[in-house]
Formats: sequence, structure tokens, C-alpha cells
Amino acid sequence: MKSHVVTRRTSKTLFYGIVLVMIIFVSVVFCKTIIVQTNGNIDKKLPIYYVDTKDKKIALTFDCAWENSNTQEILDLLSTANAKATFFVTGDFCERHPNDVKMLSKAGHSIQNHSNKHPHVKNIEKERLIKDTTECDKIIENITGKKPTLYRAPYGEYSNTMLSVFETDLKHKVIQWNVDSVDWKRPTPEKMNERILKGVKPGSILLFHNDIENTTQALTTLLPTLRKQGYEFVLVEDLIYKENYYLDHEGKQVKSQ
Repeated sequence: MKSHVVTRRTSKTLFYGIVLVMIIFVSVVFCKTIIVQTNGNIDKKLPIYYVDTKDKKIALTFDCAWENSNTQEILDLLSTANAKATFFVTGDFCERHPNDVKMLSKAGHSIQNHSNKHPHVKNIEKERLIKDTTECDKIIENITGKKPTLYRAPYGEYSNTMLSVFETDLKHKVIQWNVDSVDWKRPTPEKMNERILKGVKPGSILLFHNDIENTTQALTTLLPTLRKQGYEFVLVEDLIYKENYYLDHEGKQVKSQ
């Protein structure tokens, strides 16, 4: 009789022990899931990568931080294609090449903020980020008469904190891209165009850089090809929604219903 009692007690102890282990295991997995979702998805802020639209409108963008070897060539190509583009320039570039910035602005292109000194901004201190951005704003406004409302981060870096500063303090929309020419890697013009034509769609934001010979060579055939496909080239500020929108998990800007 005692052996049966002992056996039942042992079975109960084993059962409760197994249940306890399972509860602990499930709790650990649940907590890890919440942590991953919070850090990686749920609370992650995003810049604008492209726009959800059925209109065949796209935005050509150029990052300008270094030299100015092909400014006139880019201007001529854009003029021939009847295309407007958005140039994200650093304050340093503006100070070294103010006449180029003036020419771009007078031609009807948009001059926007690409930082003052091209720092890494993912983990930059808030005060330093604000100072660097506002200094560039002032330089651009002094040259063009227009204060920037858009920002493209150097190296394409961003973080929740950095994006929050632009949203609440600086009041600039942060713009990325969904079609990257990777022209800085110096692919052939043919490879560059192949990559772009494969990725472009209505609402796309395309990334190029100035001062790269292969870029202008690619644009010579790319712009007419995109035009033949029915695309219209517009400024970023004319492509994006200003209000009543949300960003999906890809950074696609979607109009709220």
C-alpha cells in the first residue's frame, strides 16, 4: 500500500515538475519574442522609401557631397528629358560649389538637405544632429532663397532616435530610396540601367550621385527609356504625401483612407 502512495506522490511531483518546466519555457520564448518584436519591428521607425501610387510618377534624386565634375552635363541631360530632379546637398558642397547649387535651383530642381559635414547620424547626439542639419539649412537658404523641408541621411543611416528628432524638432521628412543605381561602385552604364529598369515602378525614388562619369553615361539612355515607358519625373516633394498617410513595413508611404 505504501509503495502505491509513494508512486502516486512521485508521479504527481514529476507531473508538476514537467508543467513548471513547460511554463518557464513558454514564458522565456514569449519574452524573447516580445523583445525581438519591440526592437526589430513594432517600434521601429522608418524613413520614406517610396510612395504607393498608380500614377507613373517617379523621383530622380542625386546625393552631392564631394566634387562637381559633371554638374552641367547632368543639367543638360535633365533638360533634354524634360525632367526635374531633387538634389540632396551637403553644406560643405554648397560652400565649395555655390554656383552649381544656384544653377540647379534656377533650372527648377529641388535643393534639399544632406547634412552639413556628412557625419554618421545613426547614433549621433541630438544636439549635434540638430546643429549640423540647421547649419546646412541656412547655407542652402542663403544660396537658393528656399529652406529645405527634406533630409537624406549620409550613408543612408537612420535610427528611431534620429528619426524622432527630424519628426519633432527639425520638421524635415527623411527620404531614402527604393531603387539604388549603386553608381558609386562604378558599374557599367548598361549594368546600371538594367538594375534600375528592373526595380522601378510608380512612386519610386531613385538614387544617384553626382561627380561619377558612369552615372551621366547611364542617364543618356535611361531617361529616354523611362520616358518611353510612360514615366513622369517629378520632385520628391511633389511625389510624397504631406499628411494623412502611414508607412508600411517597407517604408512605403500609403495614403490613409
